[in-house]
Amino acid sequence: MVISSGTVHNLPSDLKKALSSNKSALAKWESLTPLARNEWICWTISVKKKETREDHVDRVVSELNDGMRRPCCWLGCIHRKDKEISPSVKGILSKRKKS
Repeated sequence: MVISSGTVHNLPSDLKKALSSNKSALAKWESLTPLARNEWICWTISVKKKETREDHVDRVVSELNDGMRRPCCWLGCIHRKDKEISPSVKGILSKRKKS
């Protein structure tokens, strides 16, 4: 089964499996723009702990089913090369590096 990816990130296998097992979430996933899908993927893969990643994969499915189109309260994908990171995001990232 082919499931759409994002603009920068490819769909990881764990997220693909979760979306494949939920037809409603999959339909909503396919209705997203490539940029919105990219943000969900980046939000899922940018964590450090395995448990957090599993939680994010589960939340993608549940939050899509709840009508969310992008991850809430997240800075956005810092891996995109087609646009510069905003000054506010740079400030947040610099504070995180110090901690």
